Amino acid sequence: MTFLLEIIRLGLHNLRLHKLRSVLTSLGIILGVAAVIVMVSIGEGNKQAALREIQALGATNIIIRSTRPPESADMGSEERSFIASFGITRADLRRLRHFMSDAAHLVPLKAVGDDMSYQEKRLGSQTFGTTPDLIRVANLRIARGRYITDEDMHERSPVAVIGDQVATQFFPLVDPLGKEFRISDRIFRVIGVFRPVGLAGGAGAALVGRDLNRDVHIPFTSAEIEFGDMIIRRQSGSFSGEEIQISEIYITANSSDEVIATADRVKLIMRVEHPGMDDVEVIVPWELLENVKKTQMVWNVVLIAIAAISLLIGGIGIMNIMLASVTERTREIGIRRALGATRKHIIAQFLVETGTLASVGGVIGIISGVGISLGIERLLPWLLNLPIFHGFIEAKVQLETQVTGWSIIASFVVAALVGLVFGIYPAVVASRQDPIVALRHD
Repeated sequence: MTFLLEIIRLGLHNLRLHKLRSVLTSLGIILGVAAVIVMVSIGEGNKQAALREIQALGATNIIIRSTRPPESADMGSEERSFIASFGITRADLRRLRHFMSDAAHLVPLKAVGDDMSYQEKRLGSQTFGTTPDLIRVANLRIARGRYITDEDMHERSPVAVIGDQVATQFFPLVDPLGKEFRISDRIFRVIGVFRPVGLAGGAGAALVGRDLNRDVHIPFTSAEIEFGDMIIRRQSGSFSGEEIQISEIYITANSSDEVIATADRVKLIMRVEHPGMDDVEVIVPWELLENVKKTQMVWNVVLIAIAAISLLIGGIGIMNIMLASVTERTREIGIRRALGATRKHIIAQFLVETGTLASVGGVIGIISGVGISLGIERLLPWLLNLPIFHGFIEAKVQLETQVTGWSIIASFVVAALVGLVFGIYPAVVASRQDPIVALRHD
């Protein structure tokens, strides 16, 4: 034990004699460890953000959506006015209700209106007729007021629950509850306002195809009687129309274990009237959750491999400096050998030095990596708001990070191993010095 402590003391003493060189030598390790932690924390943070956004739609939900088929899109370039009929029908809805009676929930949505207006303010319509169950199925929350009720459905009430952005743009300085606004040329009264949802521009928005903060919900029965199935869109002297009976259907499986099987049943039922599935699509958030996890695992491996190059360079730097140190300390090695030190003693001393360089560098790298990961969320918005970045980068870009324990442990272990592995060759070279030749070295 005394011998080991003496070896460690000598190794640390030699490092202290050349502080600047020691710091520069371990710089590659410091940067490599910090890079691994930052890369993994960014990847993990993005993964968790994407998972939360997808889960916000309900991990056990299956979404059936009407989509414009390719031939309808081509029609627009050939004719100035046309009506395209496609998507989910009421017959599909009845068939699903019959064959999917064991599902926890089945909720239809019907898109209506071509615009929304309040006084001189106008917005493109994202109005959907739906049922009271949607608030539970889609994990929506009410900030003020209430949601649609069965009584609203029965009475076909002209009431609406509006998204946070709609409330902000239409009623920035007043309480929207009780206010009336127009959907196309029909008047609706605001009975509730949704809480803001973090899906704008994120994975959830890409999944549903729109910003949910701009949604407006009205009773399904009111949507059917007030608007019918036709949506007319006018543009510069021409018009186009879409005849869609049902825009979306949310089906909730009883558990996550049944999601895939339920989705397969839904696809079989929809293929009865839509054999090519060219005007409907079935979206399964659970499958997307699994895909996100797999994709992020691959990205983590790629990012770690890129960051590991810094560790490799750091190891090469340690080896180069230690080889130079062998030449510089040849006389010292000769004296130690003359006084009875064996080759193992010399190897041990040099390995202590390289191991210490790598370990201390690893600790500093961990501190730096964790600090950067925690600070980048706050620092990035500030940097993007600087005048130099205006017009080049979107200032609203958000970056989420999450430091993981395994990245800290793995990067430190790898750093220590890099120091030992790349220190072996210089240590062996030092131990093979001829004592007589070494004593004569100037």
